[in-house]
Amino acid sequence: MMGLERSHSQMKPVAREEGQKMSLSVLEGMGFRVGQALGERLPRETLAFREELDVLKFLCKDLWVAVFQKQMDSLRTNHQGTYVLQDNSFPFLIRMSSGLQYVEEAPKFLAFTCGLLRGTLSTLGIKSLVTASVAALPAYSSLKLKPALLFQS
Repeated sequence: MMGLERSHSQMKPVAREEGQKMSLSVLEGMGFRVGQALGERLPRETLAFREELDVLKFLCKDLWVAVFQKQMDSLRTNHQGTYVLQDNSFPFLIRMSSGLQYVEEAPKFLAFTCGLLRGTLSTLGIKSLVTASVAALPAYSSLKLKPALLFQS
């Protein structure tokens, strides 16, 4: 095994950062495919949303309950195509302790969820950019969607 036996601590910081970006991309892609599958299994009446806001309300209530057994805490918009979905007790982060080292690990837990929302929106015919941010641990996150979604945890 040529060069593959190098330990993680011996890797250059740039290589480690690129590996983390790739890992997050893979997790987001997995979430996207799951979101597409969920979107395809939605009842037909659900697929007939007339307004973008109705789709987002569906995500905050029905989809979030189906996936996390709870509703999203809030939905806000700037009326310019950006929405912020906020979950004050995001299940993937609720058991994490506070501290900078844990905040740095949070993106791993949010990448899949961003993909999940983006995939569901894609199935519903909405192209979006979904980003997530963590204000504090444990648990407070937000998702930002553009033109449809921003998730905050």
